[in-house]
Amino acid sequence: MNALTTPEGRSRSRPASRGAAAALVAGVLVLSGCGAAGPSSSGQAPPASPLPQATAPSSAAASTPNPSTPGSARPGDIPLRPATLPVNAPAPAPTSLTVAGTAIDMPVVPGGVSTAGAMEIPDVFDRAAWYRFGPAPGAAEGAAVIAGHIDTTSDRAPFSALKSLPAGTIIRVGRDGAPSLSYRVVGVELMAKDRFDGASLFRRSGPHELKLVTCGGKWLDERMDYSDNVIVTAVPA
Repeated sequence: MNALTTPEGRSRSRPASRGAAAALVAGVLVLSGCGAAGPSSSGQAPPASPLPQATAPSSAAASTPNPSTPGSARPGDIPLRPATLPVNAPAPAPTSLTVAGTAIDMPVVPGGVSTAGAMEIPDVFDRAAWYRFGPAPGAAEGAAVIAGHIDTTSDRAPFSALKSLPAGTIIRVGRDGAPSLSYRVVGVELMAKDRFDGASLFRRSGPHELKLVTCGGKWLDERMDYSDNVIVTAVPA
């Protein structure tokens, strides 16, 4: 997800507990307000906050997908056309994500770009989104991006563990109608949202990698958002 900004018209309250609320990725953009999901008093989760903004590769298409859930990333900042890979058939869509040694064991759903221009992620914190207009896990090349919330209004979400993953941690990705894949963590970085490099996060060429993204860094009251994005890079195991 580069330098994503929170879409206008969306806001989030500061986490009820700074100790329990950490800082979001999913890949090509800077995550913004990615920790707003969580159960409300009515028993329903409030709308998810957007992810960070990204810088679109020059090959990005001008067409805009039909959004279904709120998220974060802006038109012109991320590639909107399905990736074209040098294979006979595209890699199957991811359906689940498990990270060894953490509480991350959740469904993965396709995410596009909202009308506000942000990458879509689920309303709830226990589900992640795969950027469906980029490579999928198992693709021949490029980065597959999966993003999720870092916290709720009162507690940490499973993706809060991303910032502390040691090198070598095994990530398993379930796929639709295909065998699951294993990846090995090779690095974790904090990327400032105001200097987010979306082109590298959502790249469609080069060695295949998996990118897990969430919010991180400091909570900024004036922005009602976290200062950085946490980006985990993993390679096929």
